Amino acid sequence: MHSFKLRTLLLQLLLLVIFATTSLAQGNQNRQWLKAGNAYLQAEQGQLVKYTLPDGASQVFLEKAALVPAGKTEPLKVRGFALSADEQKVLLYTNTQKVWRYDTRGDYWVYDLQAKQLRQMGAGRPESSLMFAKFSPDGCKVAYVSEHNIFVEDLQSGQQKQLTKDGTRKLINGTFDWAYEEEFSARDGFRWSPDSKKIAYWQLDATQVKDYIMFDMLDGVYAKVIPVEYPVAGEAPSPYKIGVVDINSAITRWMEIPGDARNTYLPRMEWAASGDELIVQQLSRKQNESTLYLCNAANGQAKPIYKEQDEAWIDILPSWDNSYSYGGWDWLSGGKEFLWASEKDGWRHLYRVSRDGKKENLITKGNYDVMEIAGVDEKGGYVYFLASPENATQQYLYRTRLNGKGKAERLTPAAQPGTHTYTLSPNATYAQHRFSNHYTRPVSEWVTLPNHQAIGGESAVQQALAKADKAASGVEFLKVKTADGVEMDACMAKPADFDPKKKYPIVFYVYTEPAGQTVTDTYGAGQNGLYKGDMAADGYIYVSLDNRGTPAPKGRDWRKSIYRKVGQLNISDQAAAARELLKLPFVDTARVAVWGWSGGGSATLNLLFQHPDIYKTGISVAAVANQLTYDNIYQERYMGLPQENREDFVQGSPITHAKNLQGNLLYIHGTGDDNVHYNNAEQLINELIKYNKQFQVMPYPNRSHSISEGEGTNEHLSTLFTNYLKQYCPPGGR
Repeated sequence: MHSFKLRTLLLQLLLLVIFATTSLAQGNQNRQWLKAGNAYLQAEQGQLVKYTLPDGASQVFLEKAALVPAGKTEPLKVRGFALSADEQKVLLYTNTQKVWRYDTRGDYWVYDLQAKQLRQMGAGRPESSLMFAKFSPDGCKVAYVSEHNIFVEDLQSGQQKQLTKDGTRKLINGTFDWAYEEEFSARDGFRWSPDSKKIAYWQLDATQVKDYIMFDMLDGVYAKVIPVEYPVAGEAPSPYKIGVVDINSAITRWMEIPGDARNTYLPRMEWAASGDELIVQQLSRKQNESTLYLCNAANGQAKPIYKEQDEAWIDILPSWDNSYSYGGWDWLSGGKEFLWASEKDGWRHLYRVSRDGKKENLITKGNYDVMEIAGVDEKGGYVYFLASPENATQQYLYRTRLNGKGKAERLTPAAQPGTHTYTLSPNATYAQHRFSNHYTRPVSEWVTLPNHQAIGGESAVQQALAKADKAASGVEFLKVKTADGVEMDACMAKPADFDPKKKYPIVFYVYTEPAGQTVTDTYGAGQNGLYKGDMAADGYIYVSLDNRGTPAPKGRDWRKSIYRKVGQLNISDQAAAARELLKLPFVDTARVAVWGWSGGGSATLNLLFQHPDIYKTGISVAAVANQLTYDNIYQERYMGLPQENREDFVQGSPITHAKNLQGNLLYIHGTGDDNVHYNNAEQLINELIKYNKQFQVMPYPNRSHSISEGEGTNEHLSTLFTNYLKQYCPPGGR
């Protein structure tokens, strides 16, 4: 579940929240590098500012006054922007609206820097209806999606041309259905050809996909019906087609991709470094077989070039490297080779693969995982990537030669333990370096590469580390080994004024599923964003553990051991580790609580139901109570097909074990949750009633999976959470 972990991870990954630059669509962002490689544009205070490195000098590139539309008095509120290839035009994104998770629908304007003219794209189309607008490579046109169809607009004449005309809510051109967006990070569904003459696009046919019906009970006297096309586990996905449409004739040629589109997925598609061919990645229904095809754009013929299998599942690149969420393919040698990631040797490594797929060369070598591709400097002969061979809770920058020779070289200084992220310039000469660890607040600086020297003097990261007080954080990272010999990373925050002679309540924060790692050495680790107050000051021990199956950089076997065992292996690991921690003399075994959101909510229920001897109190938010209700892409990826092993789905579902509830349960769910549907709450409540299990429940009307909408919601949820925890798992040493 790509954002099944949404709220819980936001509470932990504070660094990413603080420093994230909004990526709204391919090319629509708040920062863009200029071709020179030593300067970038940034949207700030309603205008675009140019920054030049290494001195950091700034100058206004596009001022507010230029962004006032004719007949208006206020400038556009710039949400994102993109430059044309010749850097003479700016595409501006504004007046945005949310589509499920992200604000991917809005209005687009183009400012011509030479003509000093501002023009709206899609004039006459409904307000805030344009999606994923992009300049053609030659900068003469802009294409976009509106109301499930693809349009192209000539920037000189202003003429709009509709390239597809059959789009509906159920027949989707140029973007995706709910499941593709959620689980494959697939949103932007079309690509300009390098010669600006054609557009390749996805078409998804969701006409046979059943709708989940949501009800908006707050919009007037009568309920408003909101249908969402949503294929649950066991249901066939939306069939896909890849078309190439000619800009002049508006005629589409469909690619003849082998395989049953009702039983396969096609999550990635790009032009194959030419205007003649496309490259696509097809996954089997179980997502354990991947095939790459080269497709002839003129006649539609497709030929397989590279195949891969895994006994569990295959992760596509955007699932672990978010920078590829809106497309991208790393071509080398002018299109003769490409960079490819695989776990086939037991670790996630990068390979250099020939265009025909017949030759490959392992680039990254050793017992470690590539955590992210930070940049490719083909001219310099290096690929830059993030990894952490020694500590799965941290992250550092490395580089290694693209020819596969030599060993990987760590560029992050050894004296900076923690979690590092980098935004590299196109030529890998500069990078914005962001850092935090559990005792150092997030800090950012610019560095030169590969020497990793801070620009302008002393390193801001080093200064922050020098001032940080590790002991004052009250947080420690440790290893917990279970009776079965499984060693897990853990993070523990002890109470303030800790007295080892006293016994304290312990609260476990869980996620446990393949979509999220909770034990990371980042600022905010050991803190609970839902708790109203200070848990440490109030006298709680706060702990999180990463069990087998979480996406820690510990190799393929660690991550994929959970296959067909979600709700079982993760639960047994968590319980076994908890038993070890409960042996500590300062832990009060009568005051043990667990909480989690989404996948963590499911884990909370399972831990409370399956191990009532350990966990006395649980707070579960937005949980999947029945795995058969969740979407096919996520659930089948990790569990197989219900038609083949339904017993695994049943055994891993909290609803199966609800009759064992002995402790205190607070169950929370938004009635407008389009991700984990509210029927999970209804089914669980019904089962608990059946066995006369007493509990408390809080439905949040019309709130989504994040339970963030509506006046007073965050305050109410925080108060509810805190009061319940204090009542049933009282704080303080005894």
